[in-house]
Amino acid sequence: MKQVTIYTDGACSGNPGPGGWGAVLIFMGHRREISGFDPSTTNNRMELTAAIAALSALKEPCEVQLYSDSSYLVNAFEQRWLSNWQRKGWIKSDKKPVENKDLWLKLLDLTGVHSVTWNKVKGHADNKENNRCDELATLAIKQARDAAKM
Repeated sequence: MKQVTIYTDGACSGNPGPGGWGAVLIFMGHRREISGFDPSTTNNRMELTAAIAALSALKEPCEVQLYSDSSYLVNAFEQRWLSNWQRKGWIKSDKKPVENKDLWLKLLDLTGVHSVTWNKVKGHADNKENNRCDELATLAIKQARDAAKM
């Protein structure tokens, strides 16, 4: 199975507000950068969307080391929040419905295809690739705003 390293990040200008996401995929020394925009979203949705887009970009099942500064994303897998949510009918411990269920379901589908190891990195620190993802996400927001002004 091919081994791929992925870094992801999401950003929002206001929360909710216009949002962007960015991802860097690294495979055998090759890198691919992808990004996108949503006119009305939340930071958490952009964090999840970045991971979905990156995993969806893989053309075949892969072993993935995925790095994110989102505790929300990483902890959902590493601390088994998703398993608990599913078992409890997508209801959280505070008895409220799980937010972003549509995106969690997509991520669950993708983790059925790929073997993903989730890694938490410190945001806005000294991780070059995470910082690049943040740049891609904020650039997607800026480009969409600039295009809207034309």
